[in-house]
Amino acid sequence: MPRHRSQWSDVWRQFASHRGALAGMAVFLFIILLFTLGAFLHDVDPQKLDIRAKNQLMSWEHPLGTDNLGRDMLAQIIAGGQVSLAVGVTAMLLSLLVGTLIGVLSGYFRRLDGPLMRFTDLFLALPLLPLLLVIIMLFRDVLRSAFGPESGIFILIVFVIGITSWMQTARIVRGDVLALKEREFVLAAKSIGTPSRRIILRHILPNVLSPIMVSATLGVANAIITESALSFLGLGFPSDFPTWGRLLYDGANFMTLTPDRVIWPGLAISLTVLSVNYIGDGLRDALDPRIRGR
Repeated sequence: MPRHRSQWSDVWRQFASHRGALAGMAVFLFIILLFTLGAFLHDVDPQKLDIRAKNQLMSWEHPLGTDNLGRDMLAQIIAGGQVSLAVGVTAMLLSLLVGTLIGVLSGYFRRLDGPLMRFTDLFLALPLLPLLLVIIMLFRDVLRSAFGPESGIFILIVFVIGITSWMQTARIVRGDVLALKEREFVLAAKSIGTPSRRIILRHILPNVLSPIMVSATLGVANAIITESALSFLGLGFPSDFPTWGRLLYDGANFMTLTPDRVIWPGLAISLTVLSVNYIGDGLRDALDPRIRGR
């Protein structure tokens, strides 16, 4: 008698057949473990100054060298990785929440479709980078004084990235909801008087999880890139609070003297974004039933 296989086992089999996705997952898990446990393995204060050891190359005491103030680069990259990953995940969750809500409401309720899609088109038409710069310049000092220099800029960066990256998720979810609400099981639920809220929660949302999960992986990469760009422009976290983008910004003036200061944070950003994108490709193929059945 053939053994019954669940849907999620088929999804895993298809995902495991994607070599790039497996490699991306291995690299991303390694990065998470490194920046989670790295502070315990390399317990050096990233803000400790040692002027006598400034601009050093790699050594046993400083595996990735030091900056122009003698701070350990490995400790700064580990601390910066924790901040960058926290910003990426939190901003991704915010953008998914907004995008999924607008996509579901627009796709399910016809009277809301026009206004919400025009609202989405408005955000898509805005020049995002200048908009980000204007919002940060207007609210940075207010949030810093209210929540502190670190927490305030964290809230601002996450909010700014989240509210400017939900549009693609909204459009994808809307398209799936438009197709799902004409399916037999949804029409049957409507015919017996099931409230719209219950139909959305029990029938619509579980069937749009696949594009949401793919958007989640791509959203993390996009948020990390955006935060790095803002920090590189000097509009991100304060100089004594390292992120990968801030390390690139601080090291740009010392490229000829110590190019390692730019290579290591740039490599960390590239590997993280590349691994997340490969995971997203694998999830897209694994969650597509037309491909999974092959």
